[in-house]
Amino acid sequence: MSDVMLLTGAGQIGMAIARRMGYGRKIVVGDKDQDQAEAAVEILNHAGFDSDWMEMDLSSRESILNFIKEAMRYGDISMFINAAGVSPSQASIETILKVDLYGTAVLLEEVGKVITKGGVGVTISSQSGHRMPALSPEIDEQLATCPTGQLLSLEVLQPRNLRNTLHAYQMAKRCNEKRVMAEAVKWGVKGARINSISPGIVVTPLAMDEFNGQRGEFYKTMFAKCPAGRPGTADEIANVAGLLMSHQGAFITGSDVLIDGGATASYFYGPLRPDGKKEADNLQNHC
Repeated sequence: MSDVMLLTGAGQIGMAIARRMGYGRKIVVGDKDQDQAEAAVEILNHAGFDSDWMEMDLSSRESILNFIKEAMRYGDISMFINAAGVSPSQASIETILKVDLYGTAVLLEEVGKVITKGGVGVTISSQSGHRMPALSPEIDEQLATCPTGQLLSLEVLQPRNLRNTLHAYQMAKRCNEKRVMAEAVKWGVKGARINSISPGIVVTPLAMDEFNGQRGEFYKTMFAKCPAGRPGTADEIANVAGLLMSHQGAFITGSDVLIDGGATASYFYGPLRPDGKKEADNLQNHC
């Protein structure tokens, strides 16, 4: 039997973290896209890792439970990476809430029930959750602690209260951060840790499509006007995950790390700052 790493979402960020932290473990990859999962496993195995894959639909509790059950046949789950999800340009409001918000909450909850003592996890959130105005303490607590089966029934998450897919995505990512805080308390009882990372725009195949599409000029403007002056890379996200998931990060749990090249800072206090002008409209409509 082996120590098991769960990786949900076989994209570039999840893969970069798995390569950083997955040595000596059985890596079980879950993804709804069979081709992407198979390709990820092939890359990992050709690089000397021990990995396998299975289909996993983040919007389905049944699928999540089956994924965890099958992974545990290899051994105890000691590491967990969630990099699955959809973006505002990929899905409807309902799908974003079902996948990015509800699915992530269920995944954190269910993995937390089986994570080993000393285990650690990280879930990928987004800079978008940091740009939304503050919510009330009551809503924050609802997002953090509402039973997962009732989450999508919350009044604040009803489609009539969400302006567009971006707003739904921001709410989902804010919920991710709050759920991580609440779950960290439960994981801590087992001697385990869970954190989140909120990346900015990271160069992946999906991002390249955006750069070359109708939003390309907007993204170039964002890069030019943020302190870093460029997009990030999956390996830079993995650098942060490596800290959070290693013994060097043993005192870090229930936290969210924003790594966006300063785009959020520029949004609040720099040249990307929205002042009711055209640039603010562009940011709200495209980011």
